[in-house]
Amino acid sequence: MRVLAIDQGTSATKAVVFGHDGEILTSVEAAVTPQAVSGGGVEQDPEQLWDSVCAAGRQAMARAGAGVTAVGFANQGETVLAWDRSTGRPLSTAVSWQDRRAATICADMAQEAEYLTRTTGLPLDPYFAAPKMSWLRRNVTSEGVVTTSDAWLLHRLTGAFVTDVTTASRTLLLDLGTRRWSEEACAAFGLDARDLPDVVGCTQDIGRTDAFGPSLQLCGLSVDQQAALVGEHCLEPGESKCTYGTGAFLLANAGPRPFVSSSGLAVSVAWQLGEAVVYCIDGQVYAAGAAVGWLQRWGFLRRAEDLDTVASSVADNGGVTVVPALSGLGAPWWQPDALASIEGIGPATEPAHVVRATIEGLAVQVTLLARAAAVDLGRPLASLRVDGGLTRARVLMQLQADLLQIPVEVASSPHATAAGVGALARLGAGDGRTLDDVIRRDDPRIRYEPTIGAAEADERLARFESAVARLDGTPRVPSP
Repeated sequence: MRVLAIDQGTSATKAVVFGHDGEILTSVEAAVTPQAVSGGGVEQDPEQLWDSVCAAGRQAMARAGAGVTAVGFANQGETVLAWDRSTGRPLSTAVSWQDRRAATICADMAQEAEYLTRTTGLPLDPYFAAPKMSWLRRNVTSEGVVTTSDAWLLHRLTGAFVTDVTTASRTLLLDLGTRRWSEEACAAFGLDARDLPDVVGCTQDIGRTDAFGPSLQLCGLSVDQQAALVGEHCLEPGESKCTYGTGAFLLANAGPRPFVSSSGLAVSVAWQLGEAVVYCIDGQVYAAGAAVGWLQRWGFLRRAEDLDTVASSVADNGGVTVVPALSGLGAPWWQPDALASIEGIGPATEPAHVVRATIEGLAVQVTLLARAAAVDLGRPLASLRVDGGLTRARVLMQLQADLLQIPVEVASSPHATAAGVGALARLGAGDGRTLDDVIRRDDPRIRYEPTIGAAEADERLARFESAVARLDGTPRVPSP
């Protein structure tokens, strides 16, 4: 069976057609352009998102030829918009997951934080969907419905008013145990559960679409990072991956029972197949590719492709420490108002030291997320599977292995998210009974082993944590 997988992301929509054994037959990418606005806002044009989905999907279908029968759709997760259900017309811009304008709403709701985390598995932070949904209601429009972007796109594709359970679990509105909208959580944000889309499983057939040419069954759904967890074949508890895109997102399979993280991470649904559910622990670094973009804007890099050349032109960071908190700090600090910092610049500092310190700051944050996940899992991670554009940066990947003190395995395919949601679509269409049947585990493209000792790794981590503490007084991350 051939399937079309749509991965609607922050900076691009990718459309990939997979063959019957999971091989990539064709892939197409259509760019989208988030826009920073005043007050910490990041917005996208909903019509541009829609056009990118249609354009990439149609072109991929045209290149692949006949034989595609099902579609899988992965989405950005926490991006939201208001829209008219009767016409499908957007009533607002799409407010990106990067947007921080709902920070004051979260601050005003501090007394609700413990209850919300206990119910939904998520810390109260403007990164998640519900604070942004509430912000739209207060500041933009009271008309129509306000949902995550997937519900709007799926409605345009099929006419259904649905969101999948993994996306719903990223809103701060879903009861993690029952996997239904929590009326109490909705009320806390001034939202009505009756106005929200139906929550469906990841392999549910929600209808047919002719947006890509021939009529196709849409039967694979997931938020992007959970789709990548599937695509990286992290099917057993404790297996973990990190995707390095606009941000960096670490997820670990946590098994079949929901819980609340003891180390400041988020807990959400990894996938639901029928009534069988798997949960995951996750943490986010908001600026990964975005930090590389910042280096370019400030002239430290001429092109993103020069990252390895520049970073390897110096032996180390030259005593420079960069906290690349360009959109605040996510897990495990949850400091939305934190600002980036650069410390340790002296007469001998070269631009290359700042470049190397920036990617080291990214690698440190991922390492601290992995240590926090180990606390929840009760054991350290054995290895980390990685995907995304920045995995091409050899210096970054070696720094990551050094700081983690475990092997880092780079995925052989550049399309882990699409592979995961494509596998879910294959299951939804009846081509297999388990995830093992539909997602293959390829050998990594390259494997990085640690080249420094644990003491040196700990020293680098401590230096970064001290820099973060000088920003906001946040305590150190607990060790496993």
